[in-house]
Amino acid sequence: MAKIYVLQHHPVENLGAIADALEASALAWQYIRVNDGQPVPASMKNAGGLIVMGGPMGVYQTDRYPWLRDEMRLIEDAMKSDLPVLGVCLGAQILAAALGAKVDRNPNGKEIGWHPIRLGDSAKDDRLTRDLPATMMPFHWHGDIFDLPPGAVSLASSDKTPCQAFRHGDQTYGLQFHFEVTREGVSAMAAAFAKELVRENIPADRMIAQSDEFIPRLTTIADTVFTRWASPIQGMS
Repeated sequence: MAKIYVLQHHPVENLGAIADALEASALAWQYIRVNDGQPVPASMKNAGGLIVMGGPMGVYQTDRYPWLRDEMRLIEDAMKSDLPVLGVCLGAQILAAALGAKVDRNPNGKEIGWHPIRLGDSAKDDRLTRDLPATMMPFHWHGDIFDLPPGAVSLASSDKTPCQAFRHGDQTYGLQFHFEVTREGVSAMAAAFAKELVRENIPADRMIAQSDEFIPRLTTIADTVFTRWASPIQGMS
């Protein structure tokens, strides 16, 4: 069975609904808890895919978090090996940087909570996003923004963030938002990053309560997207 490496940067930012899709596809995964000091693998040998999760750090903080460079090297190795890669939130920013794009603070401010995204024309024929609703309401928690990487295709945008999702090649995807989030995940993030919510004047209880409205539909979308992402790995196992 082809195992998937999952780079984790904070305990509350886990696979969530991605795990359900992987389980349904009979795929195994291994967390690499970078935040706990576990080393980033030197290569993708014997792995079938790579998922890079979110976290509170910034891509440009390589002096403080030198393992960011190791993650970029692993992403490059995965792409050279033609393996599926998925970056979520910080993971999408690391992926964009590895592909040569600029990552910086969003001049439009932070995007935290439930906000709509719009699919672009290129998403209509994309293997992950085809047949999805033109407008969706995923969960967000990010203050950084990235340019569309050279050679990549933009798939989604929002009012504050011009590039919310992109594809590079056939198997590499970056999602700035959180399709994978669960109600428990929203609550855990609200607790872990409570001070940030206070600074941004965002009521945690309202944000958590909105999960009941948006997550049922989001779960269906997440299952579709992440099952499609994993399909090439299924063929390897």
